[in-house]
Amino acid sequence: MENKNSSKPRKMHGGPMGGGLGAPTEKAKDFKGTLKKLLKYLGRYKIAIIIVMIFAILSTIFSIVGPKILGEATTILFEGIMNMISENGLGIDFNGIKNILLTLLVLYIISAAFSYIQGLIMTKVTMNVTYKMRKDISHKINKLPLSYFDRKTQGEVLSYITNDVDTVSQSLNQGITQIITSITMLIGIIVMMLSISWQMTIIAILVLPVAIGLITGVVKKSQKYFIKQQEYLGNVNGHIEEMYTNHTIVRAFNGQKASTKQFEEYNKNLYNAGWKSQFLSGLMPPIMNFVSNLGYVVVCIMGGYYASTGTITVGNIQSFIQYMRSFNQPISQMANLSNVIQSTMAAAERVFELLDEKEEIPDTTTPASVDNIEGNVEFKNVHFGYTSDKIIINDFSASVKKGQKIAIVGPTGAGKTTIVKLLMRYYDVTSGAILLDGTDIRNFTRDDLRSQFGMVLQDTWSFNETIMENIRYGRLNASDEEVVKAAKEAQVDHFVRTLPEGYNTLLNEESTNISQGQKQLLTIARAFLADPKILILDEATSSVDTRTEILIQKAMESLMKGRTSFVIAHRLSTIRDADMILVMNQGDIVEQGTHEELLQKGGFYEKLYNSQFEEVED
Repeated sequence: MENKNSSKPRKMHGGPMGGGLGAPTEKAKDFKGTLKKLLKYLGRYKIAIIIVMIFAILSTIFSIVGPKILGEATTILFEGIMNMISENGLGIDFNGIKNILLTLLVLYIISAAFSYIQGLIMTKVTMNVTYKMRKDISHKINKLPLSYFDRKTQGEVLSYITNDVDTVSQSLNQGITQIITSITMLIGIIVMMLSISWQMTIIAILVLPVAIGLITGVVKKSQKYFIKQQEYLGNVNGHIEEMYTNHTIVRAFNGQKASTKQFEEYNKNLYNAGWKSQFLSGLMPPIMNFVSNLGYVVVCIMGGYYASTGTITVGNIQSFIQYMRSFNQPISQMANLSNVIQSTMAAAERVFELLDEKEEIPDTTTPASVDNIEGNVEFKNVHFGYTSDKIIINDFSASVKKGQKIAIVGPTGAGKTTIVKLLMRYYDVTSGAILLDGTDIRNFTRDDLRSQFGMVLQDTWSFNETIMENIRYGRLNASDEEVVKAAKEAQVDHFVRTLPEGYNTLLNEESTNISQGQKQLLTIARAFLADPKILILDEATSSVDTRTEILIQKAMESLMKGRTSFVIAHRLSTIRDADMILVMNQGDIVEQGTHEELLQKGGFYEKLYNSQFEEVED
């Protein structure tokens, strides 16, 4: 039974989830629009981000100045050695070298401190953004109409709150500071090189277009393989998820070979895309080294010439070569960041698409009270279609008095659950109205309306908690005594007391330490505990033994006493005593009446009933 009053998070066991968790990395369709939304998200942390930017710039500046100062120490050492060779009485100025090294030490310590502080602040900002994103997604999911989940798999929805948010989180944490650091470093290095020699700086800069051209070509070539890699990773994740969630069924039907074959195909595709993407991306460092070495050779030749003519000191040449070596680092970082930014924007776009989805129609601001609901239900000229161009329920009217038992029957896929969805306001009627005690259900809040319903479904579900807590989910504020009383009414108490831990027995991950029939009895116990005015029951005795079936039937009959009940019937022999039977076929209600009335009509119900009877006879 599901109590709609509660929103307490629990770990639920259910059926397999469709789809994989690996969302394919791709380019954002609306890069600018997504960037604006992301910046808006970051807006509340703008002061912290400004501090991060300042500290990142200062940290980079202090580290950039280092080679120039170290060059002065080299010059002092070189000049001292030359003086000793020329025997002019002057030696090496070790005191000057010591002061320079102490200055360098202080600069690097300050740089490291700034880097540590900006990293700490940025990590906190990123975690706050991640927390808010996941919180917003969680709130949004609770406001989305059921139609959204009809067109999205559970795996896709989960990927938003896991993969996509994680991608945004990791990229923000590393990307923002790297962009600032790379730009600052590139500008700083150019300035420092110009201060040493503008001629050699031109040589270094001329290498830049060549490097950028080659890297751009590699990035374009590798991008498609990175996209395929993420796509195939999603296939692998989805396949593993399905196979291991349903490993019992796979083994029961000897599906191991087919599963392994399918996995090998996915894994092979992932391998092919993976090694190509990694190989191509791995070409960037050697390409950069090759191009930078060409420039390095030219600079060394020019530096040697300038040093011999006294135009530049030896220390400055050493400093310039160090800057030359570091010159390509920020370029490589920004090239790598281009892929990261693309994947970040694609992930953020998927998150924002979810957050921008149309929500359920808001509840009325002046809701009707549910305090004295008795359980009278009326369908008044109801029309409904999942899409506006395909109406599947046409002008349906029926009046259900409190305490009556209404059976909904029809072949598989007839649309029996559609009535349930309309009653619970998972969908609103296209036209007409459903009345509860004479009040349109749209005049209640959804929470209030659903609190009047109890559900016992064919697909049972349980939590990784004790039996006591599993039953208590029907009404979270119920006492232990009330839980035990509900268990006795649902024929649960006896089997629970045979367990070593009794009501404190912990249900395992798949609830395999109790039988299917016992799980069904637990859901009935929840319904007893919730004490709803209206019941929605899905017969679920097809997969249990005869003794348990008798217990379930007895428990359900006891549960239905005095309550309006809508029973989704699979075996028509069980609903002969129903006050009204709604016969559905191909999404529409084709007949309604009592069992005898429908048999006398000699229509669809009679054929359906006789076909089941003949199957039993056979």
